[in-house]
Amino acid sequence: MYSTNQSAKPCKPALMSKRLLDQLRERIRYMHYSLRTEEAYVYWVRFFIRWHGLRHPRDMGAPEVERFLTHLATVRHVSASTHKQALSALLYLYKEVLDKDLPWMQDLARPVTRQRIPTVLTVAETQRLLLCMNGVTGLLAHLLYGTGLRLMEGLRLRVKDICFERNVIIVREGKGAKDRVVMLPRVVIPALRAQLQYSRSLWVADRAAGHPGVELPNALHAKYPKAGETWAWHWVFPAPALSMDPRSGVERRHHLYEQRIQRALKNAAKQAGIAKPVSVHTLRHSFATHLLQAGTDIRTVQELLGHSDVSTTMIYTHVIKIAAGGTASPLDAWARENIDVLPDIAACELRDTHHYSSFPASATSQTHIATSSFRSPPQLEHGK
Repeated sequence: MYSTNQSAKPCKPALMSKRLLDQLRERIRYMHYSLRTEEAYVYWVRFFIRWHGLRHPRDMGAPEVERFLTHLATVRHVSASTHKQALSALLYLYKEVLDKDLPWMQDLARPVTRQRIPTVLTVAETQRLLLCMNGVTGLLAHLLYGTGLRLMEGLRLRVKDICFERNVIIVREGKGAKDRVVMLPRVVIPALRAQLQYSRSLWVADRAAGHPGVELPNALHAKYPKAGETWAWHWVFPAPALSMDPRSGVERRHHLYEQRIQRALKNAAKQAGIAKPVSVHTLRHSFATHLLQAGTDIRTVQELLGHSDVSTTMIYTHVIKIAAGGTASPLDAWARENIDVLPDIAACELRDTHHYSSFPASATSQTHIATSSFRSPPQLEHGK
């Protein structure tokens, strides 16, 4: 997120592009921001210009920015984080592209983002969820839960980042451009080796067809032009088809599309009967919480998650306190003294409620978990 609290103004090169949005992209790429940040900032700046009737931002100032942000908050009802993202995009435009460091930029109020308790699955729910997934998306889901990786960290894994001898995975260029090392769950090794065989078959086909190599970080392709064509730099989870690189315009093989596992996880949660909002990041939350519940030191969990500050990891201790149920409810204390009252209340309620008649007679048969039966599919589903 862009901040205006900078003590020294860095020297910026002259912009080569003529169009405003191209200038914005040029400046963002010069600062080595991620592609997602670029897409978000371009979206908000374009929205801001169109909302004001295609007026140039140079001819607008604080009143126009405040009206736009007020519209987002009161009409579109965006969240505080989305509000802050739009504001950051506009501040970046004025200060870094239009080179306007005006006093009103410091006076714009930022909404306060409230800390939320993350959604965490129980161990049984996690097992049910993973048992409902198979193929390449199932392998990736098992890997994300077993290592605590973020979605894009898992999708961007390269062959050279997997070390079977040491049972570790090296995460390169994670959030905040930081590297870290996480464990490699032994249970996924057979399926992961099968996935690497499939990935190598695509790599061999690409080399035979003369396709360009995979994308390389930063300017590594200039220093090592052929590195993208080597097996070591190939994706662990490659896409089944070639696609156009959004920045370079080169048609090459990208990693697996992120929405594919997102859709598969939603379907698996529905199939497993989990009545919680489950996303890919829920696997990471569950990984951290289950480690802490098992007695793992919080500093170790912090390193595995890649958090810069342990206070970020501390949020999971609040989840554990809730899940542990250490504080007894006053209703339970009353029930122990009046043990014959509550059954009568329940029986009365059951007689008056017809919906309970359709409750399954045996839920245990639907929630049986075979923890040792990790499904390592011999044929991974790569086609769709």
